Amino acid sequence: MTRSDQRQVIAVSDPVALARAAAERVMARIAANKARVAICLTGGSSPKQLYQLLATDAYRSRIPWDRVHWFIGDERFVGPDDPLNNMGTARRIFLDRLAPPANIHPIPTDTSDPNAAARRYESELQSFYGANALDPARPLFDVVLMGVGPDGHTASLFPDYPAIEETEHWVVGVPKAHVEPFVPRVTLTLPALNSCREMLFEVAGAEKRAILTRVLDGGNLPANRAQSIGETIWLVDTAALPENFRG
Repeated sequence: MTRSDQRQVIAVSDPVALARAAAERVMARIAANKARVAICLTGGSSPKQLYQLLATDAYRSRIPWDRVHWFIGDERFVGPDDPLNNMGTARRIFLDRLAPPANIHPIPTDTSDPNAAARRYESELQSFYGANALDPARPLFDVVLMGVGPDGHTASLFPDYPAIEETEHWVVGVPKAHVEPFVPRVTLTLPALNSCREMLFEVAGAEKRAILTRVLDGGNLPANRAQSIGETIWLVDTAALPENFRG
């Protein structure tokens, strides 16, 4: 385990080991909170194995489903049944079978305006939190799952886009993505994402090595500005790990 800036980089052998390590960290955070738990999920390919693992008997039997609430860090502005819908993917893999419907909090995409959807989701988050201002002593989330895109974006916070500089709103609309799929998005902002006890990045595959090298070198990228007020953990498989972090 290597500490880089304020994050911990933990290397694992492959995507299977990565999913298992992520699942154990999520379970530890759930176990540490005996009250209501809030987990912020992510989209993309990396978390799918984690979601599949959480649906297995070994994990689902350990989750107190009645008090765990599931949110999403960003959403492609497509219908809930579209394969590109981030929360839709999580729902199909495990949430709809296991979580109470009232504990699943998708970003609404039933309007033509991403900004209107962002306002609705911000209101839902603030109602859940019980305040309109975030208190560093009381994080919004227990765990925030994250990934990193080929351009260094995380959630739908893209390089040089206004959303990355937002400090007042918890959720904003993004008119067009910087990478495929080129559809509007809704994303939580850094103040909301960073308000967590643990931020957990999952990075796997040789195709992520180039951008991870830039991130770990301290590049001015959105993924480097996503830092939990608690722990920031980067789980990285061997294929994605830069050469200078090996051995």
